[in-house]
Amino acid sequence: MGLASEALQFLRTTQSGVLSTFSSKFPGYPFGSVAPFVLDHSGQPVILISTIAEHTKNIIANPKVSLLAFAGDDDLQAKARLTIIGEALKIDKEDNIQREGALAYANLRARYLRYFPQAASYFEMHDFHFYRIGIAQVRYIAGFGKMGWVEGNELSGDRLSENKLSADSPLANQETSIIEHMNVDHAESLIAYCKHFHGISATHARMLGIDADGFDVKVSMQEETQTETQTKIIRFNFDHPIHDAQSARLALVGMSKAVKP
Repeated sequence: MGLASEALQFLRTTQSGVLSTFSSKFPGYPFGSVAPFVLDHSGQPVILISTIAEHTKNIIANPKVSLLAFAGDDDLQAKARLTIIGEALKIDKEDNIQREGALAYANLRARYLRYFPQAASYFEMHDFHFYRIGIAQVRYIAGFGKMGWVEGNELSGDRLSENKLSADSPLANQETSIIEHMNVDHAESLIAYCKHFHGISATHARMLGIDADGFDVKVSMQEETQTETQTKIIRFNFDHPIHDAQSARLALVGMSKAVKP
């Protein structure tokens, strides 16, 4: 696997980031803030931020930003991490509906809320908006001695030219229905995937998102030595990229066959 593919694979495993903007209050100084994010179907980070937030004011003055993405919270220097540099552009609801259709905006909102359900109330406030970070360059550190720069358009390889990896792709429009089907009709399959592919004995599993390269599942589990139920998001990677509901079905059926004794 090349560095670009590995970087995208890593980026898909996390929703934790630190956003750095150019301070408009203190010119010349960087300003860092916590910024949870999700990737859209073009592989670009989307953040939900308030108009009154300091980082939003900075972005309006200068849209050039960096986003440090990391996984876990222990010994960060020993783990993989990735820094994106690019421009943060507001996804205006009305403009987005005119250009990409109401469905595209609804899909993005639904995707974001599956990962961050606690943000539902933010949409009732008029000063919260989506911003998409258009990736210009990525600095990916996979581990000691394995690191490098990757251009933004290299992250997705040839699939961009095939229009299979875009914010308004067939898969983006079908994602919600695929997830609803899996969570309602195939919940046991998701639990079986967790055990077979990750060695996790889940008591509950719910698909959150599916993209060209794989899907994310939020699992609940309880260790014998613990009294409280633990939850985490785990990533499943497809052997081959998918691009619509039919190819997703084939990939998921193949996984179901693999878990059968």
